[in-house]
Amino acid sequence: MARIAYLKEQIARAERLAKAILDQQTAERLQAFAAECRAELQVLTLRTAA
Repeated sequence: MARIAYLKEQIARAERLAKAILDQQTAERLQAFAAECRAELQVLTLRTAA
């Protein structure tokens, strides 16, 4: 469960930073990181539900 909370926090931070940052490349990297975290979160959520 700690990993799930960590991933949710990282997703929120990355998305918030991506919106606030002016450098397009960095914003894209943050959005990609958020997507990776979201994918891992989905796997963990399905694993804990089963």
